[in-house]
Amino acid sequence: MSSSSPSNPSSGSAPAATPSPLLTLPGAVAAEAPDEGVAAHYGDLFKEQRALADGTGFVDLSHRGVVTVSGEDRLTWLHLLLTQHVERLPAGQATAALILSANGHIEQELQLVDDGTTVWMHTEPGKQGELLAYLESMRFFYRVEIADRTSEVAVVHLPAGSIAEVPASAHAVRETAHGRDLFLARAELAAFATSHAPAVGVLAHEALRVEERRPRLGMETDHRTIPHEVGWIGSAVHLEKGCYRGQETVARVHNLGKPPRRLVFLHLDGSEVRLPAHGDAVRLAATGLEGRQIGFVTTSARHHELGPIALALVKRNVAPDAELIVGPDATAAAQEVVVAP
Repeated sequence: MSSSSPSNPSSGSAPAATPSPLLTLPGAVAAEAPDEGVAAHYGDLFKEQRALADGTGFVDLSHRGVVTVSGEDRLTWLHLLLTQHVERLPAGQATAALILSANGHIEQELQLVDDGTTVWMHTEPGKQGELLAYLESMRFFYRVEIADRTSEVAVVHLPAGSIAEVPASAHAVRETAHGRDLFLARAELAAFATSHAPAVGVLAHEALRVEERRPRLGMETDHRTIPHEVGWIGSAVHLEKGCYRGQETVARVHNLGKPPRRLVFLHLDGSEVRLPAHGDAVRLAATGLEGRQIGFVTTSARHHELGPIALALVKRNVAPDAELIVGPDATAAAQEVVVAP
């Protein structure tokens, strides 16, 4: 594994998201890359985290890209392109899938659901253009229609346990163990916020994602990441299907059991004021700041119960009980296994 830090997740030429109308709500503070266009928080980060954990409130994810695929061949066609088994995906059943490079590196991560006539999917902010271009290039003779719906449809997240009513006008609903993602008309966002308060910022959403050890494209991945390293085997990759780009790498690494890196969860020393940044070096505590880099921080957060926490990618052969330090401040970190070595 290269010890160099990954590129900044905000880098690239993707256009900035259209600012959400909910940025005008009281207390709203705009998020930074890669989540520009929505609120980081509305004035009380820990209160917002507790609201999500309690199943109340909602998260404005209207900066995420929305793409649809309709037509009678949509599932058969997507089955050939994605890592997930979607050929007979039941209407209303949510799933996740990846698009890989020829070498098996992750290029896209999709959250999708089929409503019986159309597959609705959302992806990372600014990634919808690349996704659309790839899908268009693979259309051939299949009876499918592909559309970028980002400018007219917004994603809103309701946490698990929420009893909030889903508007009848919602285009689609994607329900998982982590909650429900609603595909709503952008014109309805303000009215939705009025009837489904309180609004919760993306920092709270990210803190709970880190707690749940869930990877995110562009944060827990770089240009070299393969699905095994971050735990997407099973949840986003079906091992009993073939016929997709990058399948050979997936099968080879699965059979050999030796991905070069693995995702870990970190409990950080709470005495440090600064959270480590995305890309900050991870080293063995015994070697200090002069030691060789054995990984990098992917996402860090302040959690309302756990304190400062983080996810990181480290070399596969790092001992699970090894004490680590992260960042230029040499913050002490205790690791928990996410992907077994």
